[in-house]
Amino acid sequence: MRFHGRGGQGAVMASKILAKALVEEGHVVKAIPSFGFERRGAPVSAFLRFGDKEIRQVTNIYNPDCIVCLDPTLSKSVDIFEGINDNAIFIQATKKDISELSFPDTLSKVGTCDAFGLAMEIIGRPITNTIMLGVFAKTTGLVSVGSINKAMESVAFRDAALNKNITAVKLGYERTTVLELKGKEIS
Repeated sequence: MRFHGRGGQGAVMASKILAKALVEEGHVVKAIPSFGFERRGAPVSAFLRFGDKEIRQVTNIYNPDCIVCLDPTLSKSVDIFEGINDNAIFIQATKKDISELSFPDTLSKVGTCDAFGLAMEIIGRPITNTIMLGVFAKTTGLVSVGSINKAMESVAFRDAALNKNITAVKLGYERTTVLELKGKEIS
């Protein structure tokens, strides 16, 4: 999977937390951060591979099965769908209705949530990463909220307490809208 965000939104931290949560559930995981110019607001990517067998490849993911986008404006400056596989899953932070979004017709599922609104409500800043982990859990069913919460216990949060981030995951999960497309199934 590939995470897209802007510097300061926590895309890299989200991939690390999700990696720990997936390990908690018995998967083999490799999280790969990607840094260009490290400045707040600049586009950032992070990559995560997981499965049941040893993962040797430590490169960017050019053909993802899942895209998690932490910023609703990012698709205007970055091709977040570049190389996306057929039947992939798209998870987007947005307050728009799914019917208002543009995405490839080859997707199997789309999950959305007003992560910015929730972040401002819970944390007081537009940091959407843990909210989007809740959206990921609800949209994919690949990891539980409990495993995400346990993984967050080992992360040192600077600006928001662990309890606020647990609330963020919970509300992200609860306020997610999921759209199944064309009867496709996730493998």
